[in-house]
Amino acid sequence: MRLRVTTWNINSVRLRQELVLKLLADTKPDVLCLQEIKVMTDLFPHDPFEQAGYGHRAVLGMKGYNGVAILSKKPFERLDGPDWCRKGDSRHLAIRMGGVELHNFYVPAGGDIPDPKQNPKFAHKLAFVDEMAAWFKANRKAKDPMILVGDLNIAPLEHDVWSHKQLLDVVSHTPIEVEKLGHVQKSSEWVDAVRYFVPEDRKLYSWWSYRARDWMLSDRGRRLDHIWVTPPLKKGLKGYSVLKDARGWERSSDHVPVTVDLAL
Repeated sequence: MRLRVTTWNINSVRLRQELVLKLLADTKPDVLCLQEIKVMTDLFPHDPFEQAGYGHRAVLGMKGYNGVAILSKKPFERLDGPDWCRKGDSRHLAIRMGGVELHNFYVPAGGDIPDPKQNPKFAHKLAFVDEMAAWFKANRKAKDPMILVGDLNIAPLEHDVWSHKQLLDVVSHTPIEVEKLGHVQKSSEWVDAVRYFVPEDRKLYSWWSYRARDWMLSDRGRRLDHIWVTPPLKKGLKGYSVLKDARGWERSSDHVPVTVDLAL
């Protein structure tokens, strides 16, 4: 079985519903994982996605902030997950499809000050990532076929950011964040599916700030959006795409869709 999985921080699914439909028509993923949907669960716009062929959906939303959703052409079983950091802030959805677990995460951004004592948002981010590492280590094994996707809000590698030196003290690329994300990767021996195809010495981004006057010209991006697989799925990795053009769509998200193709 072939499986195409796409992840996208949409930054409001109702505001950018037409862009999601365009992506589904153009890219044709089997599963689309959305983050930052910014809508309550019962107000999610199901009908347009049902009509587009995505008859199976899971949504965990909240009013105005955060929220995650999974749209699928194929049936799945929704799985229970923890209440991360006991905040009830709708940052994780998990499903099982054909023997494969898929986890969709929206990790806290962490604010602007990279000091957990001064900045509660950064403390929350670090605690959240710590909990991810501990939960997978305690509850799952590397031999389990799993996919982890989402806006992890951390660019771990030197060439995942436009300037490694200038961003070392900027939230998303600080050494402590990178170290803690590394613990998550080790927890289930996760394989970075996109870097499987793209060497680590090549620049690769999935996010460009709204603050940039000309995001394309300056190209000061970061790779915040990830797709990982556990070792049993590594041999099935067939291809990837990072849809940079989507950053230039009208009323675009500041993130772009990231896709991986697998043979299961």
